[in-house]
Amino acid sequence: MPLLSVTHSGVVAWVSGLTNSGLSGSTVRHAHRVLSMLLGAAVLDGRIVRNPASGVRLPRAATSDKRFLSHEEVAALATAAGSPFDTVVLVLAYTGLRWGELAALRVSDVDLARGRLSVQRSMTEVSGRAIIGTPKNHQRRTVPVPAFLLARLDEHLQGRAAGDFAFPSRQGAVLRNGNFRSQVFDAAATSVGLDGLTPHELRHTAASLAVAAGANIKAVQRMLGHASAAMTLDVYAGLFGDDLDDLARRLDAAARTSQCGLGAD
Repeated sequence: MPLLSVTHSGVVAWVSGLTNSGLSGSTVRHAHRVLSMLLGAAVLDGRIVRNPASGVRLPRAATSDKRFLSHEEVAALATAAGSPFDTVVLVLAYTGLRWGELAALRVSDVDLARGRLSVQRSMTEVSGRAIIGTPKNHQRRTVPVPAFLLARLDEHLQGRAAGDFAFPSRQGAVLRNGNFRSQVFDAAATSVGLDGLTPHELRHTAASLAVAAGANIKAVQRMLGHASAAMTLDVYAGLFGDDLDDLARRLDAAARTSQCGLGAD
């Protein structure tokens, strides 16, 4: 269809047709986002005046219950995965890296002295090929590493050159999610009573453990590489709800010890 023939009402009808065909709300929203990005590029290129996909009402994306592991569950899963993949589990669970970011990480991206990982690139699988590109949202970032994990990383990286993958496959190539799951992760998860767990849920776990340790929304946003704190809050709003009672207790304690007369018995 010629660009000039794409109308707002046409996009509305297209979205409605996708929804009525039985596709999930998240799938429809993704399809619309891709179309909107294409049309947005056409606007920037001067091919069309406005984006006809803007302002289209979209179906709600179904929300699924996120799975958050405890420190003990992460430790058990890492042990079950065995060396060297125990380190993969721990890095995912304590840094919140996306799978593609972990797979593309090079030894030179690991700064043991500062306790940081430098996320410079990401791996995406396209038609069976591993493509290394920029991270999601094209935002490079540094991610903190807990001190207990640095010693493990130091040992894990021994003998590797700066340009080598930090977490390669057994053959030294890029570590693919499907292979990792079929060869290591799924069996390890089942063996410790975590049937159906996915590597991506370790990213959720990282957010949960960070919040439980006292991290604020901006710190979690920066760690995860979200575009905004609002996005982080949309995804993990439930994690911050439990902080409200603790906040009230802290404010009460501060008022009682401030010598200003508030909260006096």
